[in-house]
Amino acid sequence: MRIILLGPPGAGKGTQAKLLKENFNLAHISTGDLLRKAVADNTIIGKTVKSYMDKGNLVPDNLVIELLKERLSLQDINCGFILDGFPRNVAQAQVLDKVFRDRNLNIDYVIYLKADAPVIIQRLSGRRVCSKCQANFHITNMPPKKEGICDNCGSHLYQRNDDKVEAIKNRLKVYLKETASLIGYYLKQNKLFEMDANFPAPLVFEKIKNVFSNPTRIVLPDP
Repeated sequence: MRIILLGPPGAGKGTQAKLLKENFNLAHISTGDLLRKAVADNTIIGKTVKSYMDKGNLVPDNLVIELLKERLSLQDINCGFILDGFPRNVAQAQVLDKVFRDRNLNIDYVIYLKADAPVIIQRLSGRRVCSKCQANFHITNMPPKKEGICDNCGSHLYQRNDDKVEAIKNRLKVYLKETASLIGYYLKQNKLFEMDANFPAPLVFEKIKNVFSNPTRIVLPDP
């Protein structure tokens, strides 16, 4: 099973990807994680990536695609995978289609997680990340046992620059501008499933599982 998760930042793509990975034994390919790892490793690409991420801007396609190709070369994708955060626009989707064609692969489901701006801002602005192990917490939804300290390794928690309110608002504007056309792109391929992601993660996951057992796709009407 090969899945693409679409949706604005804060819609819950990472959470749903984790649940899908655990329940269906799929590889989780997060472009956000790939980008942050490049930044943490202080690679040449990572230094460039950081300058975009700190401002809440999208990282250029060529950088994302380069990192993604490296990830897709690993063997764990053979049992199926979830793409989380990619593609972000039609140009990337077209490149992705070519990559899959070259490997005789097809995407089975494109799941669009749709969430409202106030919900997204609440989720992202409250997120805190461990400075060492990168574990995620939330000041209200999933607080650490001790304020500001990671439950797993005891390191300091911090707020990412792109999780500050102004950066979130900018990310949402960029998302709407860059990715809205993706909906139509996958509608035409008869692969799109839309989910209301304003609900708690377990309920959204149950709805996703229902899609697998009863795949009623959104289909464009005949012209």
